[in-house]
Amino acid sequence: MRPVSPLSLLCCVSLNLVSLNAALAQSPSPAPASAAQINAAPAILTPTIVNRYPHDRAAFTEGFQYLGDGTYMESTGLVGESGVRRVELKTGKVLGKVTTPLATAFGEGVAVLNDVAYHLTWQEGMAFAFDAGTLKEVGRYRYKGEGWGLTTNGKDLIMSNGTPTLVWRDPKTFAVKRSVTVTDAGQPIKNLNELEYAGGSVYANIWLTDRIARIDPQTGKVTAWIDMSALTREASASAAKLGKPLTFDDIPNGIAYVPERGTLLLTGKRWGTIFEVKIPGLSGISGRGQGRR
Repeated sequence: MRPVSPLSLLCCVSLNLVSLNAALAQSPSPAPASAAQINAAPAILTPTIVNRYPHDRAAFTEGFQYLGDGTYMESTGLVGESGVRRVELKTGKVLGKVTTPLATAFGEGVAVLNDVAYHLTWQEGMAFAFDAGTLKEVGRYRYKGEGWGLTTNGKDLIMSNGTPTLVWRDPKTFAVKRSVTVTDAGQPIKNLNELEYAGGSVYANIWLTDRIARIDPQTGKVTAWIDMSALTREASASAAKLGKPLTFDDIPNGIAYVPERGTLLLTGKRWGTIFEVKIPGLSGISGRGQGRR
């Protein structure tokens, strides 16, 4: 949870008009505003829930993308349980799935671009490409470091690796094109996890927190924080009622943009619910059914 800064207390001093004018006349001109004052702290946004959908309590969600036809693509983690699946949003019915091809791999993010689903692995340094319709493997790519989250701006793949760095990659070769360091008030933000590109910004779950960072892709600056704590409490309460309480690992993870409604789908690892929410400042794209990775 983010600490909330305490409100400053104001003291009222009673002065008559003559003494007040004298004091003002002797006062120096106000100092110029500092850079910190000019660059206001990022806004804290509260999502408004507009719908709820069922989510597989066994799915250790790592990647999440709305496909535009009432379905979404999801990737799951854990060795022996990793894979990619296409799911019907309203019912939670699995329409197709594939196991992560490397049996020892811990699956991570997924992103669909130009009818290809790209799927990361955590520590193996390998990404798999699948036909987005059939989920048949069509390619493999190597990369250095860890793989966490993946999204797309419609041209490049954008990848996180648990550090404060986002990396843009060529979808044809997986070569690095550029990178940016994510910061808030000049401080790097680590543990960037599942990603989503929407409305010209990159949204990132922050691992082990109830926060989503909205990031300027050009500068890396956090422009807003989304507070998911109410969603986490609801998911936790629902799980507890079923006698299957959430664990330390069952954290918020999964952001998908629904362009025709201007909403986000938010979920978590082994959560029983996908929340469709409105976020201040995020609007829809008329006539678009597929928007994001």
